[in-house]
Amino acid sequence: MYSVIFVLGGPGAGKGTQCEKITKMYPFVHLSAGDLLREERNTPGSQYGDLISSHIKEGSIVPVEITCSLLKRAMEKSELRSFLIDGFPRNKDNLDGWNKVMEGVSDVKRVLFFNCADQVCVDRCLNRGLTSGRTDDNEESLKKRLATYKASTMPIIEHFQAKSLVSELDAAQTPEKVFEEVQKILENLGFKPSS
Repeated sequence: MYSVIFVLGGPGAGKGTQCEKITKMYPFVHLSAGDLLREERNTPGSQYGDLISSHIKEGSIVPVEITCSLLKRAMEKSELRSFLIDGFPRNKDNLDGWNKVMEGVSDVKRVLFFNCADQVCVDRCLNRGLTSGRTDDNEESLKKRLATYKASTMPIIEHFQAKSLVSELDAAQTPEKVFEEVQKILENLGFKPSS
């Protein structure tokens, strides 16, 4: 059985930064749905490449079967059993797809919800866009991504809040401050730092 922590928050909320800090200190594998999709898109001869490209460009959500199959494949390749899944599930369709594909093989332990103001997210993404080479770190894509996040992802966070599985963090703080809070949450769940 895989242990899973979903990492959710708006674009630029610091999900990737926190996942990087967690995996340096704890025995987790960081799986970014977005990175897996970008990697698949750039794989020569990939059956999904063009489809993924058009969704990323439009700021829309890639069909759940594709994302779930990429996540499951990455989990099966790993030697570790604990995963941080960043930027997924993004909507109800994602969650339903996940439940269908991963039922009986994964246990969602927690949702880390990195919450901060839209403007903080936009500023961080535009700043990241100067060096990231990501085609979606621009003002126009960001407006669409924030709208999609509010309409589609917030209901998922509310779904997990109703199950008392959400830890909300103030993502506007410094990455170090946020990480101190993350560590407390992980240790309360019984995860110990790697020696």
